[in-house]
Amino acid sequence: MKTKSIFILALMAVSTSVLAQQKSNPLDVQIRKLIYSQSAISQLYVDTVNFEKMTEDAIRGMLKELDPHSTYTSAKDVQSLNEPLNGSFEGIGVQFNINEDTLVVIQPVSGGPSEKVGIIAGDKIVTVNDSAIAGVKMSREEVMKRLRGPKDSKVKLGILRQGIKGIQTFTVTRDKIPVYTIDAYYMIDSTTGYIRISSFGATTNEEFVKATDYLFALGMKDLVIDLQGNGGGYLQAAVDLSNHFLNTGEMIVYTEGRSVGRHEYRAKEEKMDIGKVVILVDGFTASASEILSGAIQDNDRGIIVGRRTFAKGLVQRPIDLPDGSLIRLTIAHYYSPVGRCFQKPYTKGDKKSYDMDMLDRLNSGELMSADSIHFPDSLKYTTRGGRIVYGGGGIMPDVYVPLDTAAYTHLHRELAAKSCITGTTLKWIETNRKRLTKEYDIDAYRKAHAKWLSGKSYKVEDIRSGFERFKQDFTVPQDMMDILTAKAKEAKIEYTDSAFQATLPLLQLQLKALVARDLWDMSEYHEIFNTSSEIYTQGLKALKNEELFQGIHSN
Repeated sequence: MKTKSIFILALMAVSTSVLAQQKSNPLDVQIRKLIYSQSAISQLYVDTVNFEKMTEDAIRGMLKELDPHSTYTSAKDVQSLNEPLNGSFEGIGVQFNINEDTLVVIQPVSGGPSEKVGIIAGDKIVTVNDSAIAGVKMSREEVMKRLRGPKDSKVKLGILRQGIKGIQTFTVTRDKIPVYTIDAYYMIDSTTGYIRISSFGATTNEEFVKATDYLFALGMKDLVIDLQGNGGGYLQAAVDLSNHFLNTGEMIVYTEGRSVGRHEYRAKEEKMDIGKVVILVDGFTASASEILSGAIQDNDRGIIVGRRTFAKGLVQRPIDLPDGSLIRLTIAHYYSPVGRCFQKPYTKGDKKSYDMDMLDRLNSGELMSADSIHFPDSLKYTTRGGRIVYGGGGIMPDVYVPLDTAAYTHLHRELAAKSCITGTTLKWIETNRKRLTKEYDIDAYRKAHAKWLSGKSYKVEDIRSGFERFKQDFTVPQDMMDILTAKAKEAKIEYTDSAFQATLPLLQLQLKALVARDLWDMSEYHEIFNTSSEIYTQGLKALKNEELFQGIHSN
């Protein structure tokens, strides 16, 4: 009782001190108020309190009253949050999918720890350190947790392989596994290259240079950059990529905030010898993607094709907290070269309405028609070449492409949601892999691709010849369709014959693309499946339209 009395007297003394300073330092008063409250709860509250949770809730509560992009991440989630942008994680190095509660290796990472011990595509990992992971309904997150671990640590894998009886045991020494931010790159035709960027991370510029070196070797002159669905990442990565297209001194982006002054980013390096540039965007193209797109558009360097972008024009600074947790705090807006801010309007503390923006665009008709989009004159800007561009709500493309709501039928969405499509290709390839590997020279491809990744000389025909034959000759066979219909029946998906026929063309194209992904990689998947995208199709048309490129400078 005496201790509590002393504590209360101490609090009263602090309170008196706070009141005395209130007029001179109001911010200090608020900080002391928080400390005072926490101390009172700690010493006087009737029950025990989880102060870790209370502190995190308090931080989240403060950030909630700010903009939608200021966030808190707990210590345990920081690593998984940063991995996609930092360029690597530590693990066994396989691409995998989970089919019917069993992990199936799609591809071992070239030169990675699993490939080194002899694990191959099609292997089924059924045990990890003698604990079963197959047939036990384990989540994907739990499986990844067991496979990943510190570099140089060892993990024992039990593997089932077609044609071999029993479980084989492989001991894999974990290592750093690269995380790529460029999903695909290939030649669309003899002079046009294509690069798909999924995010902007620490290795994006290095990956981009490597991809363009490959495409230049194949005769690239013009380039299509696909930023659809790219939610952004590091601002510096977008700046580094913009350097390759602009003249020295041209503005890329500038940032400015209440407590941080204006900071300009301008092109510094000698640009690449690339002619026409087309950038593909959609409503999920955001942040760093909008920086690159805005720099290209404002400097009259290329054409933007697609739909209005997400509209994130806020800069976050990561602030490390003592326990390893992290705050990403908005400190500035970023502005395009002509001075437009892409950030869409928001009300502080109202994240729900902010998150409904894409649905609002759908309901307003914007995704179906460019005529539904109206910008006030105050948001109009003019590029040096005299083109009109808009701010205050993302990037409006030079060529608008409406959303095709008929592209994906209800049946297609059901089949995808219940994993019937991916499950079909995994099961079909399992029984046909040996034949396909020989028929399309997959071993020659893998050897040549590994040489290219390591900087050694390789033959382009070893990388491309088998896939070119596959792209031209392969059609989805009936036995694969039989597997699909059986899986649909197992999943209790009901459909009419007319619904199936309406779904069939896109479905067969996707199945073919998934087979290509399994045999080769994501570049081949996108090369096949991109033909179903109207934004992609219109982007290629725009590239050939000389009128669109009047006033657009290229090398």
